Amino acid sequence: MTRRGDRRTPDARPAGEHEVRGIAFRDPGEAVEPEPPEEPGASAERLTGPGRRITWQRLVVLPAIVAAVLLATWLWFRGAELDSIAENSLANGNVWLRLRQHISLTVVSTFFVLIIAIPLGVLLTRRRLRPAAPLVMALANIGQATPAIGLLALLVIWLGIGTRAALIGIVVYAVLPVLSNTVAGLRAIDPTLVEAARGIGMSAAGVLRKVELPLAVPLILAGVRTALVLNVGTATLAYFGGGGGLGDLIASGITNQRMSVLVLGSVLTVALALLVDWLASLAELLLRPRGLEPGGPGRAGGEG
Repeated sequence: MTRRGDRRTPDARPAGEHEVRGIAFRDPGEAVEPEPPEEPGASAERLTGPGRRITWQRLVVLPAIVAAVLLATWLWFRGAELDSIAENSLANGNVWLRLRQHISLTVVSTFFVLIIAIPLGVLLTRRRLRPAAPLVMALANIGQATPAIGLLALLVIWLGIGTRAALIGIVVYAVLPVLSNTVAGLRAIDPTLVEAARGIGMSAAGVLRKVELPLAVPLILAGVRTALVLNVGTATLAYFGGGGGLGDLIASGITNQRMSVLVLGSVLTVALALLVDWLASLAELLLRPRGLEPGGPGRAGGEG
């Protein structure tokens, strides 16, 4: 739909273009009208304007708080008295090594969650595989309902100690949010929109790519955001399976009763989770189709 005063009449609509409930479709092979040149600053306005809801507070406040917490922790750590046990736990670049391992575990596990959960969610909403959806969702629920440390222990017994067992455990634990949101997002689409797209000659793949997935993007991105934060937290348990990560510092601090090491590992884990959630929230806004934004073109027509 267009804004009040800009609504096209049926005669003014370009040949080959159709509109159903605010969604514009164009027949295959029809030429697309060239868009007018964008005014200077319009791109930045779209990113920070009210439609995108990316304000300077959203961009600055959380990173500033995290930076302040990290700075305070560093200043406290410099003044703390470390004995030989604590120094050995932090020596030889061990902190940076564990941080890199933790980030690597989070990124790799999230990648596998996406390539498993999103295609599987799409398949479970297709007519042939729809009856299997309850069974698959039940299995995904079992994976997350199982305590993470218990799941990791079972995988270590089966696969042995190493990064592979840790990654599989993290992926199994984080599949459910993305899978359930993908299924829910695709099921929530108005069937008349899908029928309208098929009615103008779109193939099943075209309907999925141009209609269903764009409309389901907000829910899918919300599931990805949840999975990212889950992966950061679950990756701390990878240490017990030989996968490394910041859990090494936390476990070392608890085992040796060294508060400085425990605080450092905990603060770094929390800061990483907050930063990941902040980046995911920005991506959630930037990747959302413009027609689905609050106050965007797809909703403005309802004001008239």
